[in-house]
Amino acid sequence: MVRRHPAGKEQGATLMVWLVALGITAVFLWLLSDVIWQGGQAVNGAFLTQAPAKAGLEGGIAPILVSTGLVLGVCIGVSLPLGLGTAVFLTEFSPQRSHRVIRLSLDILAGVPSIVFGLFGNAFFSRVLGLGFSILSGGLTLACMVLPILIRSIQVGLVNVPREYRQAAAALGLSRLGTLKTLILPAALPGIAVGILLGIGRAIAETAALIFTSGYVDRMPTSLLDSGRVLSIHIFDLAMNIPGGEQNAYGTALVLVILLIVINTLVSWFAERFRQSKLQIL
Repeated sequence: MVRRHPAGKEQGATLMVWLVALGITAVFLWLLSDVIWQGGQAVNGAFLTQAPAKAGLEGGIAPILVSTGLVLGVCIGVSLPLGLGTAVFLTEFSPQRSHRVIRLSLDILAGVPSIVFGLFGNAFFSRVLGLGFSILSGGLTLACMVLPILIRSIQVGLVNVPREYRQAAAALGLSRLGTLKTLILPAALPGIAVGILLGIGRAIAETAALIFTSGYVDRMPTSLLDSGRVLSIHIFDLAMNIPGGEQNAYGTALVLVILLIVINTLVSWFAERFRQSKLQIL
């Protein structure tokens, strides 16, 4: 009986990993090229600065961009402090024996379909709190959606900080809060950045939850209590409900993809820059 050499198995596994990676990359590039090819014809200065006209068949997406930015701002402004504080408390100050139940609960919440969050947001934020169909309702609903992902990602980042950092800080007489502020959080910034990016990625592309909370209105919002249509809902409406709206739907999708790439690049750059500056000071 001939035994296969371990090196051959490693090479086979490496080849499979590369094939899967290349396949995923090829699919992504195909989708991206299709969006660029179809949507590039619609995107111009007027498309980005004008309001929609004739149900989106003409005009641009300026109010939709503003509504998307406001909804995303509310979402991150609420979820980031809560997520960071919860992750820090669970990792640094709470008993370890309670973590299994909390982790399981967060994982279950992260897997709940977005339509369920939409129905919850409509029932609680829109009706019970009286916010109606508004940007604030949509942003708070998205905050509930991204909190489990944000907490778990930040937890992983904090846990991966070497234990020696904490021991060295304790030996130097630093308080726990001082250690957390000057050493642990800067070292955990890559994990925090990953959580923010995952949260933004889910929030900015969300459709189902926002249909029931932020609404369909495509006019320029004047406050957080106004209804506002986000990019994902605009794409859905043009593609599914408006005959002949496919080209503007592709153009809006291209703007959404570009926005995601820009946000991801900026968050990663700022996180790495801040982490390096903090560690150099130390």
